[in-house]
Amino acid sequence: MLHFNSDYMRGAHPEILRRLVETNDEQTTGYGSDEYCIRARQAIFEACGLTEGKVYLLVGGTQTNAAVIDGLLYCYEGAISAETGHINVHEAGAIEATGHKVLIVKSRDGKLDARDIDAYMTDFYNDETHAHMVMPGMVYISFPTELGTVYSLAELEAIGEVCRRWKLPLFIDGARLGYGIAASDVTLADVARISDVFYIGGTKMGALFGEAVVVTRPVLLPHFTSLLKQHGALLAKGRLLGLQFETLFTDDLYFRLGRNGVEKAMRLKQVMLSKGYKLHIDSPTNQQFFIVPNADIARLERVATFEFWEPRGATESVIRMVTDWSTTDEEIDELEREL
Repeated sequence: MLHFNSDYMRGAHPEILRRLVETNDEQTTGYGSDEYCIRARQAIFEACGLTEGKVYLLVGGTQTNAAVIDGLLYCYEGAISAETGHINVHEAGAIEATGHKVLIVKSRDGKLDARDIDAYMTDFYNDETHAHMVMPGMVYISFPTELGTVYSLAELEAIGEVCRRWKLPLFIDGARLGYGIAASDVTLADVARISDVFYIGGTKMGALFGEAVVVTRPVLLPHFTSLLKQHGALLAKGRLLGLQFETLFTDDLYFRLGRNGVEKAMRLKQVMLSKGYKLHIDSPTNQQFFIVPNADIARLERVATFEFWEPRGATESVIRMVTDWSTTDEEIDELEREL
C-alpha cells in the first residue's frame, strides 16, 4: 500500500536518527540551554540572514500557534486569518481556548490579499461601535496555505506593508515552509525580513518533531519563555530539538528535503492528470488536490491512502494527496503502475 495521507507519516531523516543515537548517552543542561540548541539557533540565524532576534524551539505546530498568538495579543484582541486558515479550521479552537477570537477575512485560493486586510481594518475603525468589538491585533498567514498555494514575493511584501501601516504584527505559520520556499520566489531571508514572527516547521520536514519559532522583533514577545512554560510548551530535554534543527540546517539539508517533496508532488500531479482526474486547485507544493468521481474512491483506496477533503456535488469529491521529504521516484512509479 502506498501512503499519501500527510507529510509526517514517516519517522525522521536517517541523519537525524544517526545523530540522536550517537549522542544519546550525553548529559546536557535542559530547556534549550545546551550547546546543540545554541548552535541550532546560530545556524537558523545565518540561514535567515539575521544578526539579531530570538529563536525558540517547540515541539508541535498547534502548540506553537497557540503560544505565539497568545503572546502577541492583548486580552481584547483577535487574530486576522483566512477563512481556510489552519487556526480557524484544523486546530480544534486552540486559539479561542487562549481567549482570542479568530477574525475571518475571505481568501483567494487560500491566500489573504493585502487589499482585503486593509479594507477590514478600515471598516473596523469606521464602525462607531468598534470599542465594543474584538480588536484586530495581528495577521496570521501560513506559507504554504492550507490549499497548498504560495504567496509570491510581491504578495507577501504587500501584506507586510499593510501590516506595518496598521501596526499589526505579521505571524507566518511555516509548518511546511521548506516546501513553500522550494515552490516559490520567496526565500527564507525574505520571510525573516517581512514577518515579525514566523516558524520553521520540522515535524513535516524530516524531523521526528519540532518547530523553530523565529522572532525578528523580540519586543513583541517579552518573557516568552515564561509564556511557553504556562502553555506546557517548554521541553525539558531541549537538546533533542536543538540537535534536530542543527542537523536540518547543516549542508542545506532542510532545503534539499523541501525540494524533494515538491519534485515528487509534480510527478504525482502528472500521473493523476494522465489517468483522467482533474485538479481541484493548482497547487505548486507537496499538497495536491484532485476531483475524483465517488465511484472511483473505493478503487483508489485499494492502491493508496489519502485524505478525503470535501464532497463536490452529488457525484464527485475532492481528495488530498501529500508527498514529503522522503517520497521516492519508485513510489510514484508504483502508483502509476497500479492506477
